[in-house]
Amino acid sequence: MATINAYKMDGLGNDFIIIDRRGSSINLTKEKIIELGGRTNIGFDQIIFIEKEKENSYPITIFNSDGGEVSACGNGARCVAYLLAKNLNIKEIKLQTNNRILNAKIIKNFYVELEMGKPLFDSEDIPLSKTIDSGNITLNIDNKTFAGGFCVNVGNPHIIFFVKDCFDHDLKIIGPKIENHNLFPEKTNVTFAQVIDKKNIKVNVWERGAGLTKACGTAACATAAAALKNKLVNNKVDIKFKEGLLNIEIDKSNNIFMTGPVSEIKNIKINI
Repeated sequence: MATINAYKMDGLGNDFIIIDRRGSSINLTKEKIIELGGRTNIGFDQIIFIEKEKENSYPITIFNSDGGEVSACGNGARCVAYLLAKNLNIKEIKLQTNNRILNAKIIKNFYVELEMGKPLFDSEDIPLSKTIDSGNITLNIDNKTFAGGFCVNVGNPHIIFFVKDCFDHDLKIIGPKIENHNLFPEKTNVTFAQVIDKKNIKVNVWERGAGLTKACGTAACATAAAALKNKLVNNKVDIKFKEGLLNIEIDKSNNIFMTGPVSEIKNIKINI
């Protein structure tokens, strides 16, 4: 059994294992990722691999704790950016996912701003399994009707329901049923969002492939984009999670900027 070095970090409790593959080739099977991701083991929402620099950016490869590869992880990208910035002694860094370039900036110690790009609202871009109004989705789950769902892609697919109380529904029960609904060919992240006022939204999130999560950066971006589209908030809004908040700003070009805290960098060893 080999032992490798890795890092453990989190953003508002949304936690990650980060493995640096810039200098060596380290591969984990899906079964190993699932094993390590279990909360009786190391436990994490996502595991992220840093790849060799390419055209002045650092590609990252992301897997959920269920072993499935995904295209985006906002809080994870902020953590990786912070780790690399410290390692390279720089303040700005570019990360590359399989569908976006993410520009990151260290604002102050343990605070990172990430430019997430533009939200996508068309059915084929989210994607949805049929062409319908992505801003007004109705789903029937367990003989209950969930109306007014808003779908958007911010590097990964999301559906947001704006409700009076975001904790009124048990996401442990309905979250996986919405995630795996046949409307979503690539599954979806699920957010119940409670608009407090024009500058504040409280959320409860079921994360695709990871389950109920303390925080989710892309869900914050998706919620802000959906709320702004529906004129529920201003272009600057705080998205409140159980352990803190992320500030989301959407500029005139519709680019999303996410700013928030990251944890200290913890060095760990993993047996593979």
